[in-house]
Amino acid sequence: MTVDKMRQDAQPAFVLHTYPYLETSLLVETFTRNLGRVPLVAKGAKRPKSALRGLLIAFQPLQLTWAGKSELRTLHKAEWQGGQQPLQGMALICGFYLNELLIRLLHRDDPHEQLFDYYQDTLSALNTQQDYTPILRQFERRMLIELGYALTFNEDVVSGKLLNSDEEYYYEVERGPMAVNGNDGISCPRLRGKTLLDMEKNDYSDTVTRQQSKVLMRYILGHYLGEKPLYSRQLLGAMQT
Repeated sequence: MTVDKMRQDAQPAFVLHTYPYLETSLLVETFTRNLGRVPLVAKGAKRPKSALRGLLIAFQPLQLTWAGKSELRTLHKAEWQGGQQPLQGMALICGFYLNELLIRLLHRDDPHEQLFDYYQDTLSALNTQQDYTPILRQFERRMLIELGYALTFNEDVVSGKLLNSDEEYYYEVERGPMAVNGNDGISCPRLRGKTLLDMEKNDYSDTVTRQQSKVLMRYILGHYLGEKPLYSRQLLGAMQT
């Protein structure tokens, strides 16, 4: 289906990040439900009387209208949709982490409607739940799968057998778990079978599972993100996520 990039009206969207542009304007990275990540210029948005002033903030559901032929289109209207409480404290830092992942991993103008819904649900979960570990791990996994990256947590990719919770496995990016026995010396994360099986069912009640899953997801994401570090991960610091 051909998408008309010249004008889009009332598109469901979230602001991922804004950057100063010239004296009075902003560059806005947006995540839209129907068109994916779209860069927009909000002309005059920093002026005191701008209709856009105060609306272009992260984590709030918006409807955006824009137009333009070039890659950088012009934002004409933003309408707040309500229903999302502002993130605070560590939930806010977790939100910055989600946004940075999307900016780094999403291609522009590549629609991911299901991921948009996951993102919105994740923001709601950050507002209502105290344990952020399962929220972040589940979003990371869903995002990678939605972007086409295979993640296997329940079977040995070499033997095809279901994982044994009492055994240990290496995890190779773009393949999956393989038994440690006979594969010594591989420079991949070494994990319990229980950790991987817990991740398959989104169960992070076990302390070791929480620790090992964090190491694994950083390893997998690092493969796709490259060497440039995530600024939001520095903000998270020593938080057990």
